[in-house]
Amino acid sequence: MQADGRLVSQGLQPRYTGPLNALHKIIHTEGFKGLWRGVVPNVQRAFLVNMGELACYDHAKHFVINNHIANDNIFAHTLASMMSGLSATTISCPADVVKTRMMNQTVNEDGKFKYKNSYDCLVKTVRYEGVRALWKGFFPTWARLGPWQFVFWVSYEKFRLIAGLPSF
Repeated sequence: MQADGRLVSQGLQPRYTGPLNALHKIIHTEGFKGLWRGVVPNVQRAFLVNMGELACYDHAKHFVINNHIANDNIFAHTLASMMSGLSATTISCPADVVKTRMMNQTVNEDGKFKYKNSYDCLVKTVRYEGVRALWKGFFPTWARLGPWQFVFWVSYEKFRLIAGLPSF
């Protein structure tokens, strides 16, 4: 339904009138399995986001502290969370593009999908649009992930401090 916003902006009718209508149409046209379309690319994307944010936050925080840029305080946590958000966005954006394309593809006249799987989508995107197409939506994604990383990591560190646990 979110992707239908582009149809409306082009003066076209959206595919669905609401959540129940979407559920009914998806099950009717694609079967129950259609409700799970895009789950594999979504899991792949989630893996990359978590890898990027966790590994980068830990590494960046230790870098900031070990190089005496800041002590283990909110300033170090803020710098590390900003780097974590940038890293998570950079790593996950290609998977996000693939996930979105996989989930939004429709059945063509032959009864087949445009992409066979995530890899096929990745290859076709690079072949027809170039490598830069994999980072479409980078800034909106970063605008969402960046503040989230800040709120999450700073809160997490504060809760650990309150609980008497050492810093992450």
